[in-house]
Amino acid sequence: MNLKVGDILRKLMALGTLATINQRLDTDTAILLANEFGFEAKLSSLYEEEDIKEDSAQDDKANLQPRSPIVTIMGHVDHGKTSLLDAIRHSNVIAGEAGGITQHIGAYRVKTSTGEITFLDTPGHEAFTAMRSRGAQATDIVILVVSAADGVMPQTIEAINHAKAANVPIIVAVNKIDLPTANPERIRQEISNYGLLPEEWGGDTIMVDISAKQKLNIDSLLELVQLKAEMMELKANPNKNAEGIVIEAKLDMRRGAVATVLVQSGTLHVGDNLVVGTTYGKVRAMIDEYGKRFDKAIPSVPVEILGLNETPQAGDKFIVLDHESQVREIANARKEKAKADALRPKQHVSLMDLNAGKAKHLKIVLKTDVQGSLGALCDALERMSNSEINLEIIHKGAGSITESDVVLAAASDALIVGFNIRPDATVEKLAENEGVSINVYRIIYDLIADIKAAMEGLLDPDTQEKITGKAVVKQVFKLSSAGTVAGCTVTEGKAQRNVKVRLLRDNVIIFEGNTSAIKRFKDDVKEVEKGYECGISLENFSDIKVSDVMEFFTVEKIARKLVSEN
Repeated sequence: MNLKVGDILRKLMALGTLATINQRLDTDTAILLANEFGFEAKLSSLYEEEDIKEDSAQDDKANLQPRSPIVTIMGHVDHGKTSLLDAIRHSNVIAGEAGGITQHIGAYRVKTSTGEITFLDTPGHEAFTAMRSRGAQATDIVILVVSAADGVMPQTIEAINHAKAANVPIIVAVNKIDLPTANPERIRQEISNYGLLPEEWGGDTIMVDISAKQKLNIDSLLELVQLKAEMMELKANPNKNAEGIVIEAKLDMRRGAVATVLVQSGTLHVGDNLVVGTTYGKVRAMIDEYGKRFDKAIPSVPVEILGLNETPQAGDKFIVLDHESQVREIANARKEKAKADALRPKQHVSLMDLNAGKAKHLKIVLKTDVQGSLGALCDALERMSNSEINLEIIHKGAGSITESDVVLAAASDALIVGFNIRPDATVEKLAENEGVSINVYRIIYDLIADIKAAMEGLLDPDTQEKITGKAVVKQVFKLSSAGTVAGCTVTEGKAQRNVKVRLLRDNVIIFEGNTSAIKRFKDDVKEVEKGYECGISLENFSDIKVSDVMEFFTVEKIARKLVSEN
């Protein structure tokens, strides 16, 4: 502010505050004092979120080292997800689960003959997508478990769509091949209908026939996971402050807040200060899935940590910073922002946004009453895609709109479109909370017409130029008050102040922009008709010469109609 200390102390005294040169002022007094001297002051954090993002983005390729893959097992209930993990770990995970159904997200590090793999055992695709909706892309590869006896089920299809929406490669494990009713070829046929073509059929989807119960072909599956990971060239920098995400969290009566975190880059040490979403703390202890304590965790390693001030949420990102004051201040600032955001309604893409041209990619979750109308609508909608607007049906199905559909739409920023069905009150409430738009129809024509209108709103309009007038420069004046002024004669149409103008010299465009003034004699005017003389000055341009031509024009935007390219 370039002020003398004496002036500041006198001003403080006038405001009723007696202060010394080395005394701290509270925020309100400091802002008021700045205002008294004609400065506008605002409160700013010493540790900005942008600085953290910049630090986390600065990973030199030379520092990157290979890391082990992170794999999520997904599939229909009872198709053997946990049994497969049990077979891989050679331990009895499933015995601790109520009724054999997974109760929580677990993270397990498994040593194989070809290296280490981190497995995330999720209770379902909703949890996988709910984490992704929080910006946490934790998975490198999805293993989709399909029962060779039961075939593709509704949850299998949902798992495929959730994995595709996250853009994660899928390896299909055809389980229960030891059962007499097993038919692996039928599974390949059914799976191929959902865009997963087996490698043996010329596609790029790896499919392995296994039996989790009999431990058949488990090693082959793990080798193929490692092979896929090698092709993906997964790397991270271990020599920096750790970053990663929370897999699960709970409040333990004895140990306090306990979080299972997955380190994605850097190395996490005991004693590190970290901020996790709106919580913070110092790592007091690190424990693996077998209860063993250790001092550091490298990328792709899941670990249970103690020492956070509160329980974070699954999917929260964590980052290690150097000072405890940093993590505390950032966590508190995020908490305040979260409170403000909670009061503000969430809003994902809607048909009104699309009509306003705010997106170029239209994602839809499509649900209908029966399979017949689903097929007809899919065909009609997919034909509407073109090179400018991409319409993608990320999930489709016959049946009611479910909470899973809302979670997927929220994570993918998609619309939910329903035909001949209504969402129940629970789903409507969730959609409202998540800001997801649900559009239901009873007439197919209305549904297609609305989507078509929305897509037309996305198209960039055509522009058409219209010449409104021309003027020839007869003389050029240099004035101290107005700069360069061109004395012109209007030869066609009108010279207008509120339209665009270009300056032509020997039919070459020298300038294109706006006029700063048009005068008739000494008066400012908006327009001058053909045959009259006037003085014209151009905005931020003075290189005007006799015989130059000024061309006045307007640009009109013309709405375009959707033309299918299929």
